[in-house]
Amino acid sequence: MANMRLFLWALLVYSAVANVEKTIFVAPAAEPPPKDASIDSLLLTRLSEQHPFVRTFLNASFPTADSPKGVEAWLLLEGIRPRRRYEVRICWLATQPTSFWLYTQTVDRVFETPELLTSLSAYSYARRGQLGAQDQKSLQLRKADPVATDSTFLFLQIFAAADYFSLNETLMAMVPPVAVDVILDPYIFNVFPKSLLPTGLYLLLIATGAWFLSGWISHLLAVTSVGGPGEETKKAK
Repeated sequence: MANMRLFLWALLVYSAVANVEKTIFVAPAAEPPPKDASIDSLLLTRLSEQHPFVRTFLNASFPTADSPKGVEAWLLLEGIRPRRRYEVRICWLATQPTSFWLYTQTVDRVFETPELLTSLSAYSYARRGQLGAQDQKSLQLRKADPVATDSTFLFLQIFAAADYFSLNETLMAMVPPVAVDVILDPYIFNVFPKSLLPTGLYLLLIATGAWFLSGWISHLLAVTSVGGPGEETKKAK
């Protein structure tokens, strides 16, 4: 009983201190990334099935007329399989109230839309001044290995807007970077996320056990109900 109470308490605490935003998409037709270094030179953090998780900081700002959704950031989703369903989740602490918007963009759409191309270029240029040589090397280590089957890639556009009010003038004047976990989660048979597979198997095991247990209890009750009157008849004789 004590263990169950501890589990429920931990579950409530986790729910209270973490927020999640996500986008679900189907990967487009196969399109390998350029063979030159044009994608690498953008210095974007990469997510793939081989490297589906990254913990990082994203800048945020209060909404303005020019930037109603706050600050933009860009990531690269690579090595994803055409026509397969995926979801990207971003998780952050409730102690940093922030609103996030996530959008996937194809390379054609980015290069055909001046606003998107300008945003991506500005973000990439800013990254050059923020990342050292070791940071850039770490980005290259996240590069997905070539796969035998066709694959494609997408840009992930993230907006982050501060969503709080504070009497602290410093917090109102300068929004601190938000600590986030960004996760790429492929769907199994395009039905449910791969990360839910252990939970699904656990629930299936519980349901199977409950099925057999209910059958055993039903059989036991049937035997008891049939045998009960017989015993009373014998005693009456």
